[in-house]
Amino acid sequence: MLNTIWVDADACPVAIKEILFRAAERTGTQTTLVANQMVRVPPSKFISFLRVNQGFDEADNEIVKRMQTGDLVITGDIPLAADVIEQGGTALNPRGELYTKENIKDRLNMRDFMETMRSSGLEVGGGPPPLNKTDRQTFANQLDKLLTKAGR
Repeated sequence: MLNTIWVDADACPVAIKEILFRAAERTGTQTTLVANQMVRVPPSKFISFLRVNQGFDEADNEIVKRMQTGDLVITGDIPLAADVIEQGGTALNPRGELYTKENIKDRLNMRDFMETMRSSGLEVGGGPPPLNKTDRQTFANQLDKLLTKAGR
């Protein structure tokens, strides 16, 4: 059962936060943004912000500590997504890709491979392209599916 949507908010695009805010209000789903810097959230009984200490993986660790089985976590962080899945949660990235038990190992392996390439001094292409309208729509559709499945 989906109790809470947790948002790894430090790197979550504004457009995705806005979709989440509308969904929280529409469905009455508690949505908590977690970050180590201030994030503006609208006044709502369904939307809250949790500020964590500065530091590597502080927000990720707090999300993993607080989440419950069945919760949804919005993150582009693959190791966090793996931890969420391991704890019985659902992980969705801001482009609408659902991380699953079936695909998370491949994503982790590719991430580790690219990190090894970069650390060895090889120039590996930049990050993902900017979020576009199709990405936002894919995210909104996937979020709606998950909320509908949860009876929200």
